[in-house]
Amino acid sequence: MAPHPFQTLGVEETRIAREVILSSHPDAVVDFREIYLQEPEKALMKQYLDLEHASTPGQSPASKRPPRLAKCQYDIIGSDKIPEYHESVVDIESKKRVKHEVIGKEFHASLTLWEFQILLEACKKSEMFQKAMAEFKFPDGFELVVEPWPYGGLDLQSENRRYFQGLCFAQDTRNGNADSNFYAYPLPIIPILDAHKKEIVRIDRLATGGKGDSLTGQTHSEKVLDHCQSGEYVPELVDLRKDLKPIDITQPEGPSFKVTDESLVEWQKWRFRLSFNPREGAVLHDVHYDGRSIMYRLSFSEMTVPYGDPRPPFHRKQAFDFGDGGAGNCANNLSLGCDCLGVIKYFDGVVIDSDGQPREHPNVICLHEQDNGIGWKHTNWRTGRAVVTRNRELVVQFIITLANYEYVFAYIFRQNGDLTVEVRATGIVSVVNIDPGKTSEYGNVVSGGVLAQNHQHLFCIRADPAIDGHNNTVVYEESHSMPIDKDTNPQGNFYQIRKTPVTHSAGLDAAPQHNRVFKITNPNKKNPLSGNPVAYKFMPPPTQKLLAARGSIQSNRALFTDHHVWITKYQEGELYAAGRFTLQSQNEKGGVTDMVKRNDSVEDEDIVVWNVFGLTHNPRVEDWPVMPIDIFHVNFRPADFFDRNPAIDVPSNKNNSSVLVEKDCCSSDQKL
Repeated sequence: MAPHPFQTLGVEETRIAREVILSSHPDAVVDFREIYLQEPEKALMKQYLDLEHASTPGQSPASKRPPRLAKCQYDIIGSDKIPEYHESVVDIESKKRVKHEVIGKEFHASLTLWEFQILLEACKKSEMFQKAMAEFKFPDGFELVVEPWPYGGLDLQSENRRYFQGLCFAQDTRNGNADSNFYAYPLPIIPILDAHKKEIVRIDRLATGGKGDSLTGQTHSEKVLDHCQSGEYVPELVDLRKDLKPIDITQPEGPSFKVTDESLVEWQKWRFRLSFNPREGAVLHDVHYDGRSIMYRLSFSEMTVPYGDPRPPFHRKQAFDFGDGGAGNCANNLSLGCDCLGVIKYFDGVVIDSDGQPREHPNVICLHEQDNGIGWKHTNWRTGRAVVTRNRELVVQFIITLANYEYVFAYIFRQNGDLTVEVRATGIVSVVNIDPGKTSEYGNVVSGGVLAQNHQHLFCIRADPAIDGHNNTVVYEESHSMPIDKDTNPQGNFYQIRKTPVTHSAGLDAAPQHNRVFKITNPNKKNPLSGNPVAYKFMPPPTQKLLAARGSIQSNRALFTDHHVWITKYQEGELYAAGRFTLQSQNEKGGVTDMVKRNDSVEDEDIVVWNVFGLTHNPRVEDWPVMPIDIFHVNFRPADFFDRNPAIDVPSNKNNSSVLVEKDCCSSDQKL
């Protein structure tokens, strides 16, 4: 049976695409970067899905099946040894290349993990770097660790070459533990790699001063680690608390979800497709509730992490974690009983090496159910009877590790029709060395000699809605207090609801002072009770936007952070809030700001809604050595979409495994 058009590209399909590309460049050296599913054009896919939803179970509308395509990203190495970046689309079934594009050298392809390995090898070979390192005197038992990072935005005067940088630390090997925390020992030096030459071309030396010191002053001693302290986090190196008893999540009858073809998920009244790609990670497709369409596609589009330390080269310290390297590429291989609890279904991805050879990337997505407290409850005070239901959720989760940080991304489905996007940030804060006894306005000292720099995490999700159909309109709704008026508001308690349709592509902001809610409506379908258009609503988190000054490199390359909400008209291939190419960019090109400039009509049209939110992270000592989880939610809720609470039919079952606490579990002077 042919794979579903939304199903993640398999190993054999990836291998076919590789062979087509190699045959298309028979006399060239090909270095592969990515091969993944090129999703079908939406016009074709809509026809296919209409037939699929109308067909009887077990049947498939093969006559309208869109072609199975692979997006191939690769370098062609010419006689000058400088890679030329290409993108092609391969038809898997016909084994032919159907599209080919040579990307201009003003853009840089996203990085690959093997480029990071080139940086590490270059550091070992570089006399320049070894000579610079010899200026430091490590305590006995300490070894150098180089952590590869994107270079950041090119300065305006810089030559447009492909660079990478290495953040340097030392690891205490005396405890014999390979996971000993090297971030506790930062070094004030950064080697710069020219990726085309594959050699270290510059050494950046970092200031370690505090308040009142020069932005460039070299104030550290040769014994730069002597004032640093251990900051261990692995269990065998930490004195663990011993008063915790197990909590087990059990599902004796198995899960309530069903998975078909490794892509179709059905749970309660929900139905959706799930795929995985190297840039966005897990993506939802064709989301329905009780047979009604809600979303055509939902994904995490971009994330940027700019740092607020003005000392060079930290003005360049800004990662685009989806565009620079890819969330899917950095996805964890999840472990049973650790990252997800209960009865788990895992999904695999496919990755390639530089030769284009594919292999499975196992357990990159976990699917499970969880209990999240009370779903709804009411007590009839007259009879004393209480009816209560639990809020069971279905969670699609993937986790990425980006050097020091971890991010947990999840799509959460609820029985009441809610669909929540969740981000959790954890991991180790990015740190630099600071002289003993000093403090800084660029961050917070979290351990001896360790300055955690101030920074932001700004995320963008992309929602391609289909609220009972693909023609939708966004209306923002506000609640305003009204002045006392002897005729209309004599006691002053009336407040007015104002509804404003968004008629043309635009960027808009949260307005918590007016309870601004964005409703994605279908103006052609009315709720039979309220008379309002059927809709799903969300309130954008009113988080702080990018703090870098307007006109700065950090700002220019992340213009998508200018607003909390963007409304654009759908165009094929527009998936990324900051544009296709972010690595070493100086300006955002092809991102949402360019989309909005078209001034398209977005009223009763096929639209896309983008939501930007995030964390301004001014680190605490409590964020060291590993940061406790920070959680963000964007909740899409039905608004006059149904004719009643859609979870009213959830059974009110008593949990018979719940028991009273034993009387002797507590000391005699404690009371429950």
